Amino acid sequence: ELLEYIEDVLLNKCSNATQRLLEFAETLDPKSHPTAVRRKGQAAEATGGGDKAVSWRDGGVADRISYGLVKGIDEFIVKDTEEARLSFPQPLHVIEGPLMDGMNTVGDLFGAGKMFLPQVIKSARVMKKAVAHLIPFMEEEKAKRLAAGGAAERSDAGCMLIATVKGDVHDIGKNIVAVVLGCNNYRVVDIGVMCDWRKILDRAVEEKADIIGLSGLITPSLDEMVTVAQEMEKRGLKCPLLIGGATTSRMHTAVKISPQYSGSVVYVLDASRAVPVCQALLDEKRREDFESDIRDTYAELREDFYAGLEDRKYLTLPHAQEKKLNVDWKLAENLPFKPKLVGTKAYKDFPISEVLSAIDWNPFFQVWQLRGRYPNRGFPKIFNDETVGEEAKKLYEEAQAMLKTFVDNKSLQLHGMVGIYPANAVGEDIEVYADESRSQKRCSFFSLRQQAEKDTEEPYMGIGDFIAPKDSGLKDYIGMFVVSAGFGLEKITQKFKDDNDDYSYIMAEALADRLAEAFAEVLHQKMRKEDWGYSVDEDLSTEDLLKVKYQGIRPAPGYPSQPDHTEKATMWDLMKVKEEIGVELTESMAMLPAASVSALVFAGKCSQYFAVGKITDDQVQDYAKRKGLDLKTAEKWLSPMLSYEP
Repeated sequence: ELLEYIEDVLLNKCSNATQRLLEFAETLDPKSHPTAVRRKGQAAEATGGGDKAVSWRDGGVADRISYGLVKGIDEFIVKDTEEARLSFPQPLHVIEGPLMDGMNTVGDLFGAGKMFLPQVIKSARVMKKAVAHLIPFMEEEKAKRLAAGGAAERSDAGCMLIATVKGDVHDIGKNIVAVVLGCNNYRVVDIGVMCDWRKILDRAVEEKADIIGLSGLITPSLDEMVTVAQEMEKRGLKCPLLIGGATTSRMHTAVKISPQYSGSVVYVLDASRAVPVCQALLDEKRREDFESDIRDTYAELREDFYAGLEDRKYLTLPHAQEKKLNVDWKLAENLPFKPKLVGTKAYKDFPISEVLSAIDWNPFFQVWQLRGRYPNRGFPKIFNDETVGEEAKKLYEEAQAMLKTFVDNKSLQLHGMVGIYPANAVGEDIEVYADESRSQKRCSFFSLRQQAEKDTEEPYMGIGDFIAPKDSGLKDYIGMFVVSAGFGLEKITQKFKDDNDDYSYIMAEALADRLAEAFAEVLHQKMRKEDWGYSVDEDLSTEDLLKVKYQGIRPAPGYPSQPDHTEKATMWDLMKVKEEIGVELTESMAMLPAASVSALVFAGKCSQYFAVGKITDDQVQDYAKRKGLDLKTAEKWLSPMLSYEP
């Protein structure tokens, strides 16, 4: 058996050969001799030819199923499930009996911090394969029961419909929540990404969902969640609404979403919190007290929020402009550097091997909810943590194995492009010119300025401050790039989904995100050293790159330094991004494929990262006028930044 697994790896017979070998290795006793391997719990033969001790495979079928679930071993699960089916009166009893007993153990261990998310998702993979084997038999019994006039049975703990809202394409966190809830006997209906409110609510009614869960990553998703809550209220729905995703927060849920819906609205931080929240909401004995606590907590948060708005002081836009960052453009260190490349350059099928060293592994472990304690926080110190270190190391090794398949099979492609253009600041904005003559303006990028009053003499910054003003007579430039590591990912993940392999498809999505960020790091360095050429002698380690020890910045539209996502549309039109490398924008300005990164690039030593923060109505009106937007549209895109209620 071991020989077969090794041959699969050496001869590359299947895409998951390494994963299968690693899983098989988990079942072996580490103390066994290389030429006489044995299963864990299985003693070596006595010298006198005595019997072997009983291994986990020699136990009863219920014990074998439970062990396989807890340990995440799927090698025997179909065989064991079939044996159990033949010994139980109904296939459903196998799910309600040994399978749920095993998953209850998994849930208890996870809740107690004795199992970690990667292990739980491996357990879910085992569970899914068992259930997939039983479904045809259950459907057959259901058809017979209904034909005889009987009623359908319900065996789950409740039904949750989960979706990523309209315009948003990010779903790793949603997928993890779905898997964890499934492990706890919830029927999860995942309707995917870019779902508008009609699709969400119609399907929730159709599925008789007990709970609706919404996910989103980009800030426009926050408004879409508000819309869903409003429409739930109009339809008279009563089921709880759960809110989650990187851009969401408890405060936003309390202030913006909860008031729109008379039913329960609950913010869920991560997958580990989803189960206890669902249990409380669907438990008749606990629900009333839980909902009351949430309502009281959110009411207090709203009071604090609005009190904070009243207490916070802001400068008027003209006053903030007077206190802008004043760069001495006569100093040699601030003089613009003429780039070697003016225009665009595409990088198709960029080698994955060239970005691997630039991967920041810390967010990867955060996705899997593995966090080391001081002094073992962060990569690679996390491997030394006495609690999560062993699992983190194992996860890292499995990630390396998958990355190798990406490289070897060329199943995942990286495409990117850079652009560098003549530019100057005019007022608050950055004019981009067609060529070096600067006689024809091609477009403008629009800047937002800090207005929240500061206790220090620090300037009130906008990104336009980092570009030489047109009236200075200096010829400056602005750069930008778009990269993606998502081409081919859908095919990869679909294969894993077809195999009921949640662990591998979540791993693939998480790695694609890491590769996109690493690609951005590599391409930005190429811009500095080659395409722009202002840092040709730069020689920084990966650690120094991640600590931003290089000259210049690369703020992303839609994030703190320029919180308007619609600025991406100008980038896409200017560089012809969709036509050149196939990366698209959704109506909410999310990038598709999801594993993509975009940024504006500023080369000057004076440039620095900052957060615009909250802005007042005078700046919003001015911004809308400069950009040619009606006020309502501007307020919609800038809603998270508004210091007032529109």
